[in-house]
Amino acid sequence: MSDARETGLILDPKYDANGLVTAVVTDAGSGDVLMLAHMNAEALNLTRETGIAHFWSRSRKSLWKKGETSGHFLHVQEIRIDCDQDALWIVAKPAGPACHTGATSCFYRRITSDGLERLTD
Repeated sequence: MSDARETGLILDPKYDANGLVTAVVTDAGSGDVLMLAHMNAEALNLTRETGIAHFWSRSRKSLWKKGETSGHFLHVQEIRIDCDQDALWIVAKPAGPACHTGATSCFYRRITSDGLERLTD
């Protein structure tokens, strides 16, 4: 491959038309998927600078620091980027539930033949 974005060592995120990249967050301890969110360049820079996850809220159209109101911060241990630099994997130590519903993970329901089934934490 000759594409520097795909094989090189320079961070060059490929933001979508809205200036966002998808970010998947997993728990550094358990490896569980905690949440999926989006980051713009400012959110990524703040996350890297502070070690606390920041995201872009598509619904509110604003930057948000995870845990700013709840105290449930995501303390970032590692950030990885996929091969074409359009998705991020954030490994974090959560300081409480990651989901705004109070669930440990935003992925607290399973799809079944009857609809949804709530999983226990």
